[in-house]
Amino acid sequence: MRTDSSPGSLPAREHLPAAGAGTPVLDVVIPVYNEEKDLRPCVLRLHDHLTRTFPYGFRITVADNASTDATPHVAARLAAELPEVTSHRLEQKGRGRALRTVWSASDAPVLAYMDVDLSTDLNALLPLVAPLISGHSDLAIGSRLARSSRVVRGAKREFISRSYNLILRGSLQARFSDAQCGFKAIRRDVAQVLLPLVEDTGWFFDTEMLVLAERAGCRIHEVPVDWVDDPDSTVHIVRTATEDLKGVWRVGKALATGSLPLDRLARPFGDDPRDRELTGVPQGLARQLVGFCAVGALSTLFYLLLYSAFRGFTGSQVANALALLVSAVANTAANRRLTFGVRGRGGAVRHQAQGLVVFGIGLVLTGGSLAALNAATADPGHSTELAVLIAANLAATVLRFLLFRAWVFPDPAPATEPLPAEPRHPDPYRTRGDATVPLRSVREAHTDPRDGR
Repeated sequence: MRTDSSPGSLPAREHLPAAGAGTPVLDVVIPVYNEEKDLRPCVLRLHDHLTRTFPYGFRITVADNASTDATPHVAARLAAELPEVTSHRLEQKGRGRALRTVWSASDAPVLAYMDVDLSTDLNALLPLVAPLISGHSDLAIGSRLARSSRVVRGAKREFISRSYNLILRGSLQARFSDAQCGFKAIRRDVAQVLLPLVEDTGWFFDTEMLVLAERAGCRIHEVPVDWVDDPDSTVHIVRTATEDLKGVWRVGKALATGSLPLDRLARPFGDDPRDRELTGVPQGLARQLVGFCAVGALSTLFYLLLYSAFRGFTGSQVANALALLVSAVANTAANRRLTFGVRGRGGAVRHQAQGLVVFGIGLVLTGGSLAALNAATADPGHSTELAVLIAANLAATVLRFLLFRAWVFPDPAPATEPLPAEPRHPDPYRTRGDATVPLRSVREAHTDPRDGR
C-alpha cells in the first residue's frame, strides 16, 4: 500500500463553467481486452446516445489493455470514422491500469467508464454525471442494489454481488451500496488527488478508489440503474472474487494502521460546512456519541465476559480490576480510532496512559459499588453482582465520554488569529516532494487555447 504524500488537497466543489462548442466535458472510457466482436456495436450505440441526449461535448476513449485479437484494429477504425472517438493501447493487462492511465492523461473535467457489454441502460448516464458537472458530488456510481433498480441476472451472480458488498460494509465500513457495477464517474480534479493512492491495477481498482474517496470525505452519488446480465461475460468469477478479498484485506490493514495519508486530503475552507469555525456548536458531537455508544456496548460485553472468566478462580474485586483493565485498554484504542478519528501511532502511548486514569475512576466507581453490595449482603448472588456492575458502568460510561472528549482526545485548539480562507480555485502551483508541479484548474482546462477539440 502506498504511503507517499498525496499530490494536493481535495479541490473545492463548484459548478463546471459552460463549455464552448466541441469542448469535451465528458470522457467515457471503455476498457477492453479481446473484445473484437462487441467493441464496434458498443461504441456506435454509445456514440449515438451521447450525440442525441448529452448537452455537452464528449469523448469516447477505447482503452485496450494488451488485447491479442483484432481489438486494436477495430478501435483504430472507429477512431478514424468518428471524431469523438479515440483509442489508447496498453501493453499490460489490467482494467484498473487502463483506467488509471487514460484518466490521468485526460483533459476532460468529468471522467467516466463503462463495460463494453453495456449491461447498464444508457439512460442512466446523464443522471450519473450531472451531479459532478453541478459540483454537488465528487464521484458517482451506478447501483444495481438500490431499491428502484431493475436487474436481470442469475442467482449465482446476485448472491456473489450482495455478499461482496456486505463484506465491504462489515470490514471497511463502506456506505455505498454497489462497488462492482461497471458504470462510474469521477471529477478529474478529484481523480488527480485520489489515483496516486490507489494501488490495485485489476478489478479491485474502483472498489479501492471508492473506499479511499469515502474515507477522505468525498461525496459519492448513487444512481439506480436498469441492468441486464451479459451471459457471454469473460470475467472469471472465482479468481476475481479471490483477488477482491485480498484487496479488502490490504486496504483494511492500511486503514487500520494509518499508513494512508487520508488526513492530508482536507478540502479548502468553506467547501464543507462542517469545517467552518462556528462558536457554540460542538464539532462532531452526534457522530462521536454514536461511535462511543457502539464501542461502549461491545466493551461492556467484553468486560462482563472477562469478569465471569476471572471470577471463577479469584475474588470479585480482583476479577473486576483485571477485567476492567483489559477492557479499558481495548476501549481506549477503539475509541481513539473509531470515535475520535485519531489515526497513526503518534500520541498512542499518551492516550493509553490517560485512558488508564479514566480506568482508575471507573475502577473506583465499580469497586465502590461492589464494596457497598458486599456490605449490604453477606453472600450476594452472581446475577446481583452483574446487575450492580452494569449500573455502575453506566455511570462510569457517561463520565468516561466527557473525559475522553475534553481531556484525552480534545478538538484542536483554534488559532489565536483567524487564518485567511483559501481561494476557491487552487493554487496553480503545488509542491510535490522536492519539485513544484503546475496544476491547471478546471476552468483553465476549458479555456486552454491549445485545446482544438
